This record gives sequence, C-alpha cells and structure tokens, in this order.
Amino acid sequence: MELLRLILNVIWLIVAGLWLAIGYVVAGVICCVLVITIPFGIASFRMANYALWPFGRELARRQGASGGSTLLNVIWVIVAGWWLTIGHIATAVGLAVTIIGIPLAWASLKMIPVALAPFGNEIVHSDRARDPWRF
Repeated sequence: MELLRLILNVIWLIVAGLWLAIGYVVAGVICCVLVITIPFGIASFRMANYALWPFGRELARRQGASGGSTLLNVIWVIVAGWWLTIGHIATAVGLAVTIIGIPLAWASLKMIPVALAPFGNEIVHSDRARDPWRF
C-alpha cells in the first residue's frame, strides 16, 4: 500500500501537483502582502504542501474549531478559494481523460474541500483520520 501511494504521489507531482502547489503559493504570497491577511497566506502554504503530496493524507475537522474559522472560510472563498477550486476542477477534467489519470483526477477533486475551507480543518495522514482514538 505504501509503495502504491509513493508511485501515485510521484506521478501526481510530475503531472499536476507542482502546478497546483504553485497556484497555492501564489495565493499565499498575495495574501501575505497585508499583515491582516497573513493567516490566509499561511493556510495557503499548508495547502500547497498537501497539493504536492496528497496520497495518504486527507482533510479532518480540527477539534475546538470555532465560528471564527467559519468567518475566515467565507472570506477565503471570496478572495481565493473559488479560483483554486476552478483549478482543481480543470485539473481533474484533464486528468480523467485517460484511465491511468482517473485516480489522480479523484485526488484533485478530493482537494476541493481543502481549497474552500482551510480554516478549522487540518490535513492528516489517512490512518490518523480514520482512528478517532489516536492522538
């Protein structure tokens, strides 16, 4: 299973991950221009890391997330989230053209919730996300 994840991550990195990560980094740099938007930039950099190596990781709700994260997510969607979501959809369509690209397209679609709601969520290893008793 680990070998399959490694192979998929390497193919992903070459085919789509690098370009999506660049999109997140650009969004992060733009968000870091103003002091008040630095949290958005940091979230974008975290998502760039996820976009580089997605297989074996997934989105999980952060314990103790409050209503403030919902407000930040609404602002994020207006400013950058929808652009990044369009990038994920376009990437998924392009990857799904081939049978080999279907798992990669699915990974791109799996990142849409991260692109829309980075606050109040965290990216965890897949094993940890399924085990609620693991800390």
